Amino acid sequence: EYQENGPLFSELKFYQRAAKAGSIQKWKRDRGLDFLGIPTYWGSGLAEHQNLRYRFMAMDRLGSDLQKICESGGGRLKKATVLQLGQRLVDVLEYIHDNEYVHADIKAANVMLGYRDPDQVYLADYGLSYRYCPDGVHKEYKENPKKGHNGTMEYTSLDAHKGLGPSRRSDLQILGFCLLHWLCGSLPWDGVLKHPAQVQEAKARLMDNLPDSVLELSVDGAVTDEVALFLLHVKTLDYQDKPDYQLLKALLTKGVTGRLDFSVPAGSAGRNPRSRDKKAEPARTRPEPVEVDYEDPDRRKTKAVPARYIRGPPLRNDHPQQDPVPPAVRRTLKQRSRGAHEDEGSEEEAEARPKAIPACYLRGPPVSRGARPKQV
Repeated sequence: EYQENGPLFSELKFYQRAAKAGSIQKWKRDRGLDFLGIPTYWGSGLAEHQNLRYRFMAMDRLGSDLQKICESGGGRLKKATVLQLGQRLVDVLEYIHDNEYVHADIKAANVMLGYRDPDQVYLADYGLSYRYCPDGVHKEYKENPKKGHNGTMEYTSLDAHKGLGPSRRSDLQILGFCLLHWLCGSLPWDGVLKHPAQVQEAKARLMDNLPDSVLELSVDGAVTDEVALFLLHVKTLDYQDKPDYQLLKALLTKGVTGRLDFSVPAGSAGRNPRSRDKKAEPARTRPEPVEVDYEDPDRRKTKAVPARYIRGPPLRNDHPQQDPVPPAVRRTLKQRSRGAHEDEGSEEEAEARPKAIPACYLRGPPVSRGARPKQV
């Protein structure tokens, strides 16, 4: 990123202050954990290219992000998987909170799976991380409407909507909203995301009416009682309170064991999670493609068209001419003509033969001087 990039600088400071390898190893030993989902930081530096300075960081390579997995599963995950993800992310949040930081941007796009072991879950992207307790002194409760609604609108906390600095309870509320979304496939405020004040009101109503407001969002095969209890505990926290992380993990346990299962939950196959926010659009008609039999020359009745009438971008001398036939059409033509050309000489001769251009991609010559070219 450019040297002036603020989020990358914030992320770098987080790793240098709070995510040293020795600190992470000691914390895991003290709590009997084999794994903690914070990406390994190897180093950083500055580089210059064409008079521009860039800042870089070297990290472990990670696998897919959870957002892609959710989208491939119709927007939902299995309940057991959601609860397991919640437990592991609570561990990560407890560590970074103990080291004076909050993440402030928990979401599926920032939850990564291990490159070699997809059962390992990492919380990545600390560009919005915030030092809520520098030198052991918690930031004061101070609302600032000018800084309101900061973060990812779907999940950002009520504290952030009010312009407060992120806190430990903010992180846990964000995580609760994420768990609810992954479990149900939607959130009550999805339809008003362009209106931050309405999103804030909808989140406040959900928190004020717990646990019923969350329980009524349950879908087939995914009762939301654990998430309701999770958010209910978060609701009891004051701005500077330290959460009971072990209690929060216990609320999400309920005998859930084994490896993560990212198979599509029942009732989610073929479902588009964004379709509910879009009005039905009229069907767009398009001309049917012209089918031409390129194997029978007697059936080709179109005449050759001068190259100057072929639709396409102007060619420059320093770039090779591009094939005007789209890849999808070219693949179809290869499949249809493969059998006819198997015995007609070498591959070099086959490539040297000129290929006919489909009529739908040609622009015909002008009918008269001054007339515009007529498209076929």
